[in-house]
Amino acid sequence: MSRRTSRLAVALVAMATLVTVPLTGAANAIVTGKDVTDAVGKRGITWGPCEEEPSVECGTLAVPVDWSNPNGRTLPLALARRKATDPSARIGSLLANPGGPGNSGVNDILRPSGFSEDIQRRFDIVGYDPRGVARSGSVTCSASVYNQMPYPVMTSQADYDKWFAFDKTLRADCRQLTGALLYDHLDSANVARDMDAIRSALGEPKLTSYGVSYGTLAQQMYAEMFPNRVRAMVLDGNMDHSLNVKQFQVTEAATVEDSFDEFADWCARDTDCVLHDRDVRALWKALLDKAGRGELYWPGESDPVSAHNLRWLGVVLNEAPVWRQEAKVLLALDGGPVPDDMGWPPGNGPVNGEFAELPTAILCEDWNLRLQDYNEYADVMRASNAVAPDMAYNPMPMGDMPICQGHPVNNPQHPLRYYGSAPLLVVTSKHDPDTPYEWSANVARQLGSKATLLTYEGWGHGVYGMTQCTTNAVDSYLISLTVPAKDATCPAEEPQG
Repeated sequence: MSRRTSRLAVALVAMATLVTVPLTGAANAIVTGKDVTDAVGKRGITWGPCEEEPSVECGTLAVPVDWSNPNGRTLPLALARRKATDPSARIGSLLANPGGPGNSGVNDILRPSGFSEDIQRRFDIVGYDPRGVARSGSVTCSASVYNQMPYPVMTSQADYDKWFAFDKTLRADCRQLTGALLYDHLDSANVARDMDAIRSALGEPKLTSYGVSYGTLAQQMYAEMFPNRVRAMVLDGNMDHSLNVKQFQVTEAATVEDSFDEFADWCARDTDCVLHDRDVRALWKALLDKAGRGELYWPGESDPVSAHNLRWLGVVLNEAPVWRQEAKVLLALDGGPVPDDMGWPPGNGPVNGEFAELPTAILCEDWNLRLQDYNEYADVMRASNAVAPDMAYNPMPMGDMPICQGHPVNNPQHPLRYYGSAPLLVVTSKHDPDTPYEWSANVARQLGSKATLLTYEGWGHGVYGMTQCTTNAVDSYLISLTVPAKDATCPAEEPQG
């Protein structure tokens, strides 16, 4: 799961109108029978050089917006592909999902590949923008409505009532601009059906895939829905779709607290930390108190940083992690020198322009985060505070939860079931600020005997490419279907950046 940035990209309303135009000609052939996704995939993908990077191929696949009506309106799902560098060694296609919700798989392919040279040699690497994201009909809202969003932390029933009323207005606005049919079918079960149509369009009898963070949820849905169509599946930094709202928030609070503790412990033992001789926890508390009074400013910015947004530093700077930068940023906020890599203010805020994107709508359709009233919210918050004495809570899911109040849930939480024969590889780090270690461990248990859990004993979110050990293990599995031994681990390597 990744953050929504404070500098949201301007969305194109024109993308929303594409879903209202039926296809014509051969691509609009009637789809019938039980293998609907296969039939949709046979419509095919027309590939051509990407405008942004001609060495990469781009294309679209027309998928039903509503899979229960496969002959209805369609969505042009955006894809990008880097072909295998050694055709003679090619195994097939590798479908990648970068998570979010809201991250663009097409953009990932346009950039230099994060996969190893061996994977690039043997696979066509294919990325896609999931429905509701970027080129695949991004969830689009009026900036004038979006910018009325209340403060994410509630302190009274009046705050809850204000949020509930705002959500109704926001949802109606976003639904209209995005297109009602698409907006109502954004969940990861629908993305899993899209994935199977992509598999068919690529001519693959079985799916080979890699997903990280929120991308693992669509993969989990795929494993449930299409268990006999899996060749290999890497689930990196997992969502746990079996948790209720309180369990979800409390485990998130515990994991971001753990990552903050790891940073503070590193700073105490490493003389290169610019806060080595300081009490990091006391400094952090002082900065939160200052932000709470509206007196904390990001260098070069005129608007104060809220305490909620300040907490984002505990998430984003621990994802790689970049502990040296984190220490420099905290020192700068305390009046010290401003480093060149200070970056933008953390968290979410008002957007410029006419439109805003709201990928949180995807989360709201996948997770029942609805609360009865403020008292239930306060109970969740108290439980989160109890396990996170420094961070108090994880600002990412706690900030998303108010947006989901009253939102319809298409794909509610449930225990995961997998009845396929293909081995699955679940990988994670011990200290992940976004998706707790216990989430991946629980997902591996739910998937059953065919799932293997590989634990990186270090830090960060998404462990493929983190160390040679984690990369080799994933590569060996994707190429030869060789899974690590049960309870295998990769040793921690202390971050240098």
